[in-house]
Amino acid sequence: MEALKEIVTPLLKWYDGHARVLPWREEPSPYRVWVSEIMLQQTRVEAVKPYFERFIKELPDIRALAEAPEDRLMKLWEGLGYYNRVRNMQKAAKELTGEYGGEMPADFERILKLPGIGSYTAGAIASIAFGIPRPAVDGNVLRVLSRVQKSYEDIMKQSVRKSFEEQVRAVIPKDRAGDFNQSLIELGAIVCVPNGAPKCGECPLKEQCRARAGGVELELPKKTPPKKRRIEERTILVLLSDNKAALKKRPPKGLLAGLYELPNLEGRYESQEMLNYVKELGLSPIRIQPLPEAKHIFSHIEWHMAGYAVKIEEPEEEPEGFFFVEKAQMEEKYSIPAAFGAYTEYFKHRF
Repeated sequence: MEALKEIVTPLLKWYDGHARVLPWREEPSPYRVWVSEIMLQQTRVEAVKPYFERFIKELPDIRALAEAPEDRLMKLWEGLGYYNRVRNMQKAAKELTGEYGGEMPADFERILKLPGIGSYTAGAIASIAFGIPRPAVDGNVLRVLSRVQKSYEDIMKQSVRKSFEEQVRAVIPKDRAGDFNQSLIELGAIVCVPNGAPKCGECPLKEQCRARAGGVELELPKKTPPKKRRIEERTILVLLSDNKAALKKRPPKGLLAGLYELPNLEGRYESQEMLNYVKELGLSPIRIQPLPEAKHIFSHIEWHMAGYAVKIEEPEEEPEGFFFVEKAQMEEKYSIPAAFGAYTEYFKHRF
């Protein structure tokens, strides 16, 4: 705890001169802070910037988010992945519209009760948008705190995270709560970095850091390694008729729920097997072309994919559950997960 009291002044001084210029920091309204924090989960800052600008332009406030059609909402999120994030945002927006007149309450506990918002996001909104002295402890902050205090506790444990939150809450300056939280996050993002050696020579806390003093900064933080992902083989079908490709909508629950996908089968299939499958759908294949293999990593699953492009005669009627769309429709209207990116790109460049 004493080590943390010593970091407040030098950290804020450093932040004042080194904070990155980010679009959500220019106008830190509760809604903009909320949208940015949800987007930044599992996604790099540079990747988020254009998505944030587009999202805010089309859905400028909580009411607009609450009322957005699901397909349009998914399209705006396309490419960010982890689509349940935006679904929970819309659920929360509907609650906020019904209970708070479309405004975010200036109350940490009420924010925390909203769908999809945990202690980190609630702390970020409360402190940055409202100046409420609540901690916002993410992976960057856990890394900084572990090194500063030379803590060997497992940061993957909820009890350790909770302990660090309480420690930050005890020292967070009431007049600069948001800046302090952001300074810790910023330091972990650009100086006390996760992969490779931390930039200790540039760190404003190098004199206070116990890990650096002990020469153990590369040993920290300690965390339980993630479970090994399950490998799932899939065969993807780019089914072409004239200048259109077939899509299906995924089930409303489960992985990639409610999004659009290219037809696919679990397992690996040879070209003749895929031609037989196309015929079973009631379609008439003209030719088949193997496509390059691809891989997509989810949090707990890896898809290892093979693909085929199959040109068919124009169908008299579409198979149940299938529909054909043109390139422009695919790009503008339908949200297709990045998992299928290698194969949607084939179609987009084909026509």
